[in-house]
Amino acid sequence: MRHFIRSAAVAIAMAAASTFSIAAAMAADISGAGATFPYPIYAKWADAYKKETGIGLNYQSIGSGGGIKQIKAKTVTFGASDAPLKGDELDSTGLAQFPMVMGGIVPVVNLEGVKPGELVLDGPTLADIFLGKITSWDDPAIKKLNPDVKLPSQAIAVVHRSDGSGTTFNFTYYLGDVSADWKSKVGVDKAVEWPVGIGAKGNEGVANNVSQTGGAIGYVEYAYAKQNKLTYTDLVNKDGKKVEPTAAAFSAAAASADWSSQPGYGVILANQAGAETWPMTSATWILVYKKPDDAAATTEALKFFAWSYAKGDDMAAELDYVPMPGAVVKSVEEMWGKDIVDANGKPLYSGM
Repeated sequence: MRHFIRSAAVAIAMAAASTFSIAAAMAADISGAGATFPYPIYAKWADAYKKETGIGLNYQSIGSGGGIKQIKAKTVTFGASDAPLKGDELDSTGLAQFPMVMGGIVPVVNLEGVKPGELVLDGPTLADIFLGKITSWDDPAIKKLNPDVKLPSQAIAVVHRSDGSGTTFNFTYYLGDVSADWKSKVGVDKAVEWPVGIGAKGNEGVANNVSQTGGAIGYVEYAYAKQNKLTYTDLVNKDGKKVEPTAAAFSAAAASADWSSQPGYGVILANQAGAETWPMTSATWILVYKKPDDAAATTEALKFFAWSYAKGDDMAAELDYVPMPGAVVKSVEEMWGKDIVDANGKPLYSGM
C-alpha cells in the first residue's frame, strides 16, 4: 500500500511538473498565431527581442486561416496572415491590418541529379502540373524549358498545403493570373479543391514531404527551401525573363507597390511586371484589434513590431526576407498612433 501511495505521489509530481513546463512554455508575454510563411523570421526576431528586453513571444505557426480564426476568437493578441483581409471585413471585425515583412514563394522539387536553380519552369507549365495535366518530369513542356537538363521519366508527385494558408492564397493567385484554366477550374483562396496531390500542414509539412518523396514538387517560402536544403526552381517572370529567387528579385517585385491603394495595406505582389522581379513574391500581415480588450498586451505587441521594424532588417536579410520600405513603416506607425486605442480612446502606441 505504501509503495502504491509513493508511486502515485511520484506520478502526480511528474504530471504536475509536465503541466508546469507546458504552462511555462505557453506563458509568453506576447501571444500570436497564424502564417507559417514568416515563422523563421518571427522566431529570429523573438529570440533577439527577448535577449534585449526579457519579454517573450509565443507564436503558433498554424497557417493563416488558423491565425485569422484565433484573432477573431480573441484567444491571441495578434493574428498573422499572408492573405490580407479586405476592407469590409476589417471594418466589420474592428481589426487593424499592416504588413510586417516580404518574401518569396518558390517551387521546390526532389529530382535526383538536379541542383537548386538548375531547373526552370514558367507559370502555365507550373499550373498544368498542379492541375494534373502534366504528370511526368520528361513531359515535352518541361523539356522545352530545360533542353540541357537530364529529366527522368518519373511520375510527378504533387505536394500542396492541407491547411488554410496564405502561402496557398498567393500561390493560387499567381497560377490564376497566368492560367485561365486554373482560374476557372480551381480558383484563388487560402484553401482550394486540389485536382491532384497530397496535402501537408504548413510550409514545414510541405518541405518535409518534398524532401522525403522522389519526384515530388511543392511550394514553400524561400527560407524553408534554404533551411531544408531543398532544390528550388527558377521561374520565367511576366516579362519573359528567367529569374532566380533572391532578396533582390523579391524587392524588385515590391518596388512599384502602392501600399496605400488598398485598405489595411493589402497589396498583392504576385506576377508583377519588371525584368528582375520574382513572380511569386508576397507580403505577410499582422492583425490586431483597434480597440483591444487587453490594451496592455496589444501595447507590448506593438512595441515588439516597432522594434522589429527598427532593428530587424539585417536579420530578415539573413533569411532572404525583404524588410518593409521606410515610408511604409512610417505610415503604419502613424496608423497605430491614430487607430489603435484603449477603452478611453487613448492611443496605445506613442513611438519607441
